Amino acid sequence: MAMLFTGSLLITPTLARNSTLFTFFTKTSFLLFGQKSHAYSTHPHYSSLISLKSIITSKNKSFSMNKRTQLSTSVHSATIPTDESSTPTTTVLSNKARKKAHRESPEGLLRLNLDMCSKRGDLVEALRLYDDARSNGIPLNQHHYNVLLYLCSSSQTSSVESSGVRNEEGSLHLGLRRGFEIFQQMGIDGITPNEATFTSAARLAAAMEDPEMAFDLIKKMTSFDIPPKLRSYGPALFGFCKKGEADKAYEVDAHMVASGVSAEETELAALLQLSANAARGDRVYEILHRLRATVRQVSESTAEILESWFKSDAAAEVGEENWDVEKVKEGVVKGGGGWHGQGWLGKGKWEVVRTEMDEKGTCHSCGERLVSIDIDPLETENFASSLSNLACQREVKADFNSFQEWLCQHGPFDAVIDGANVGLINQHNFSFFQLNSVVNRIRQISPSKRMPLIVLHSRRVKDGPAQNPNNKKLLENWKKSGALYATPSGSNDDWYWLYAAVSCKCLLVTNDEMRDHLFQLLGTNFFPRWKEKHQVRLTISRNGPTFHMPPPYSIVIQESERGSWHIPTVTGDNIETPKQWLCATRSQSNTVPDPTRKSSSMGELTRLFSTNKPNVV
Repeated sequence: MAMLFTGSLLITPTLARNSTLFTFFTKTSFLLFGQKSHAYSTHPHYSSLISLKSIITSKNKSFSMNKRTQLSTSVHSATIPTDESSTPTTTVLSNKARKKAHRESPEGLLRLNLDMCSKRGDLVEALRLYDDARSNGIPLNQHHYNVLLYLCSSSQTSSVESSGVRNEEGSLHLGLRRGFEIFQQMGIDGITPNEATFTSAARLAAAMEDPEMAFDLIKKMTSFDIPPKLRSYGPALFGFCKKGEADKAYEVDAHMVASGVSAEETELAALLQLSANAARGDRVYEILHRLRATVRQVSESTAEILESWFKSDAAAEVGEENWDVEKVKEGVVKGGGGWHGQGWLGKGKWEVVRTEMDEKGTCHSCGERLVSIDIDPLETENFASSLSNLACQREVKADFNSFQEWLCQHGPFDAVIDGANVGLINQHNFSFFQLNSVVNRIRQISPSKRMPLIVLHSRRVKDGPAQNPNNKKLLENWKKSGALYATPSGSNDDWYWLYAAVSCKCLLVTNDEMRDHLFQLLGTNFFPRWKEKHQVRLTISRNGPTFHMPPPYSIVIQESERGSWHIPTVTGDNIETPKQWLCATRSQSNTVPDPTRKSSSMGELTRLFSTNKPNVV
């Protein structure tokens, strides 16, 4: 077989016949591999590695389009002879028949079986299916290849061991070797890659402990106009962090920021650990503030990294002994309170302890009082608008629009009650009596003395306990007072009570932690801040309900004007268990702050409920 060479890249006649692919190869043969080619010459997967770095650069679509056209033609029509002597005719199938034909085709059955392998993490069976498909001439599409690459890159150990099969090179080498081979074949077949393809390829590179290659692949995505996702950056970022290559890891991080991809706690924690190990105090400071802005409350593992940093000699040495007090105060005001962003203040050993806050936000360890960071009213309006848009996408739009009109006519309210949640606290069956006791108590402490808005699903106001004469009377009274809204059948009442509380800028009475998929759609920035300042939680006893009002301080990483830090952890995030904080102060400045110092405004809504509150914690 004749072969063509471009630098170190081998081009087979199959590839050479594909002019677009060949032209692109000749222009980019050294783009990814560059000066490092000799470093891989002894690697067991060297030849596949070259193909991996080259084939991914192909933008050719004609071959895959031809296959899709052929498949579409075969599925969309069928040749049906009317009798032995007649000429065959083509009959167009219905959509249902076409879908069934596609599912039952060799390609469709292969997809189904590969998806099952992906669900089980069974690499060995997936490779068997792939080999059978190749030997039987079954064409593979992008989805087939992506499932195979995903399994090769992420199931290298579990799938082999769970199947009781041992490859002579080991499970890791099996995934690498076959992954490169499949990747190469995908390029030969002219199948266009997507984000999932690049991400799996980057994971294969990471498995070879080559984060540089993983990063090159992510860069190449942008030349294909494919926006990388957070998962795309993981192999390169974590690979550089594992190797201790700080500057390279920061380069990946900068690329993420430029691409509009936001790092989450896992990525920030890896950068934090790397920066602490490298004694890069400036980077630790920057990442702490990024955690403050995005995560707010850190996991236990991140807290341990921060605890270790503050106890280190590097942390003791970093900082300014004579800082500009006015500039720091200006930074606090500009930032809205709780941080200044002017860098480490002071020098010397840090005293680091786990502690709690009292009900006013005073640290049990250092005596410093935390502040309440106000929410910009414009942010609330924007949040209400985005919440409305999401609700209209997932609810019947006409139903939700009717609710918004009703709310304009009957609102605003001082409080909104999640009726279903309140009526079921400590109850096996829904209790209207319990709900009514909460309604009456909220009304007593409300500034306007008007009833709160009670949101209940329509089935709650029609069926079961609602048929009890006393409960019927309650429901009628609430309706007449304009305080009850029954959400329509088939709706999710969460959207209704949340939107009502946000748009009315009022308190929300519920023990719902608001952590499921619906609330994850709202993002991780504004919603936790809003929830912290507006959610009223409950405990129910024989003496009636006890309200746990929003705290008069913000549960978020806080940096004081004196240079100390208070970092909340997720430990103890409920009514019964106090939240655990990490307190870090310079040893020589470990004194109780001026007792005349006051926390900033708790916000208008909390102030409304700050006096004459019976049974309020």
